[in-house]
Amino acid sequence: MILLLFLSVVLSAQAPEATSLIGKPLFSPPVAEAARARMEGDLATARAAWEKDRGNADAHIWFGRRTAYLGRFREAIKIYTDGIAKHPADARFYRHRGHRYITVREFDRAIADLEKAAALVKGKPDEVEPDGQPNARNIPTSTLHSNIWYHLALAYYLKGDFERAIPAWRTTRDVGKNPDNLVSASHWLYTSLRRAGRTADAAAVLTPITDTLDVIENSSYHLLLLLYKGERTEEQVLKAAGEGAPASAVRYGVSAWHLYNGRPAEARKLWDALVAGSDWPSFGFVGAEVELARKR
Repeated sequence: MILLLFLSVVLSAQAPEATSLIGKPLFSPPVAEAARARMEGDLATARAAWEKDRGNADAHIWFGRRTAYLGRFREAIKIYTDGIAKHPADARFYRHRGHRYITVREFDRAIADLEKAAALVKGKPDEVEPDGQPNARNIPTSTLHSNIWYHLALAYYLKGDFERAIPAWRTTRDVGKNPDNLVSASHWLYTSLRRAGRTADAAAVLTPITDTLDVIENSSYHLLLLLYKGERTEEQVLKAAGEGAPASAVRYGVSAWHLYNGRPAEARKLWDALVAGSDWPSFGFVGAEVELARKR
């Protein structure tokens, strides 16, 4: 019995979080040891707060968020599912579970959750969504409404439903009131419009984008928009991409730019390079997977 229990734990620890759209098992991404110690501590604190008061929706949300930050996405989904059972009218649980369904490549489930979240917040005041991993200025740049619409629009986009993604991206852009939201939503709105063949509409999206916007954390999307305006070169944008999720976002954005400008071979090189990396939870990586799966 002890041996069977041990094997069960080992196999569970080795189980993939998801399967990529091109058939590759995806395991929890590595976390640097220094960061892991801090994140495990944050999770322990969040778990303790939830266990102290399991009816507290805020504690339940943070338990799920801290779990997901450590790459335990399936476990986080279960935590949010339990939260929905206890708090079925709280849009935050659908918003966060929908996000993690995107992470594990279950787009239809993500759409169902995020549409539910959008319905629950309709007509209600927006609220700042606190950052679990604060930016350099420790200033939250997103809200509950903008995050619901952002992830819903992204799920539509990843499904290839650009005509549904376009109005959702417009809503995302319009509910946010800061440069970070403007550039992130505008990048995806522009890309969706170009993918739908609406070039003139896409050009209008670039009008409010300037080099002097005070962007705190979405500089990757800002650079991409300046590329689309002809104010940066591909080389400049890729050189400034850095590492991690922002770099994946830049590389995917450049690949899409190549694609809708009639350079599919250049786009394919970037997709192949993206999926050869380890940053599989990032939206740029997911986007590259989607494109490669469509080409099969």
